[in-house]
Amino acid sequence: MAHRHAVTGRRAALAALGALVATGIPAAAAEPTPAPGSPPSAAQTLGADRPSPGLLRAMERDLGLTPAQASLRLVNEAEAGTRAGLLRNALGERFAGAWLRGATSQELVVATTDAADVSAIEAQGAKAQVVKQPLRDLRAAKEKLDAAAARVGTEKTPLWYVDVPANRLVVQAESESAAAAFLKAAGVDAPGVGVKVTADRPRLLEDITGGDAYYIDGTARCSVGFSVTKGEQQGFASAGHCGKPGSKTTGHNQAEQGTFQASTFPGKDMSWVAVNDQWTATPNVKGEGGQHVQVTGSVQALVGAAVCRSGSTTGWHCGKVEQHDTSVSYAEGRVDGLTQTTVCAEPGDSGGPYVSGVQAQGVTSGGSGDCTSGGTTFYQPVNALLEAFGLTLTTAEAEEEPAPQGETVQTWAAGRVYEAGATVTHAGVRYRCLQTHQARTPWSPVGTPALWQRV
Repeated sequence: MAHRHAVTGRRAALAALGALVATGIPAAAAEPTPAPGSPPSAAQTLGADRPSPGLLRAMERDLGLTPAQASLRLVNEAEAGTRAGLLRNALGERFAGAWLRGATSQELVVATTDAADVSAIEAQGAKAQVVKQPLRDLRAAKEKLDAAAARVGTEKTPLWYVDVPANRLVVQAESESAAAAFLKAAGVDAPGVGVKVTADRPRLLEDITGGDAYYIDGTARCSVGFSVTKGEQQGFASAGHCGKPGSKTTGHNQAEQGTFQASTFPGKDMSWVAVNDQWTATPNVKGEGGQHVQVTGSVQALVGAAVCRSGSTTGWHCGKVEQHDTSVSYAEGRVDGLTQTTVCAEPGDSGGPYVSGVQAQGVTSGGSGDCTSGGTTFYQPVNALLEAFGLTLTTAEAEEEPAPQGETVQTWAAGRVYEAGATVTHAGVRYRCLQTHQARTPWSPVGTPALWQRV
């Protein structure tokens, strides 16, 4: 009887999902013209249909795309994020991840542990993949590695993450034996884990600038990530390893600038600097040729999505998101929750901003390789940073005050960071979050089906 109820509940959820397809959520990756009075599409909500010329040029160069392909890719990725969120909610514990494939991200793949879900996944315009392990189990195994890393050395195992497309946990190590020892210490079943043996080791990109340079206590150099506010106070987000609370900063012009208000490293790699009244927060990120990309939000990109980074050493470069929630063991300490990318970087690029389309993604933490031969980089997700420090991202539209931090709130509030799957009430109606983002007044659940599903 319990099994029958579970099947009935699953069918009801999937039937509701099918109804959503019929009421206007696009099942294909094209950008339709909305009917008068209909809600905006995901691409319109996220600004993916209005990319800057500099962003498109960099995507063309680094991803081998034509101008039309670069524009289409951004639209496809915005629409796919909403469809992936709907399917995550419908599949529940059977959900095993979502990722994008193809030059224009034209194919959304959604994994499930139950073959009975295939038709519902395909009804959302996605390709279904049936796998053995749900995403929650893989994340639980990674959490065991995170806990073990607090007890044992990780000098020989500097990187571990959930490889969503491969449906497995992966450990990067100097040797098979080092990986085996780490897995044993964590109590993780070794046969189910992929081991990547390499001598490469991620390093912090310390001598740094990103969109604009800034200097710490007259000795070190880092980069501005994204402009933020806290109440009336303006400032910017950057990497935690750049400075400690109380450290003074000067700007790219060596003028007095501000003071570090909070900084976390290791564990996380995040900080924020409050600036004086000579500096004004803007939504701009320095793009190709010094032109500006204006950030309009912080909706988290899917694995496989295009992402671009700004840094003063190597300029503006693009690549793809490879993994979320990656743990990296630098020589200076372990950092959890980073996102791994194929974007190249070099010392001097650390702390700078990553954007996907016009959505802020994170600030540069570290990496390996260079922009001549290629490499791997890691960024601290911006939503975690905003939530940890109670900050509001500065965007191209008028901003709102962040909601008070630390209290239990079940009603939707602008300024809060909502994870995919979170449930809120708004105007007496329950909604479930489809894509991780910081809430903004124009993005209330009632008018933003790209980000919220009525339940």
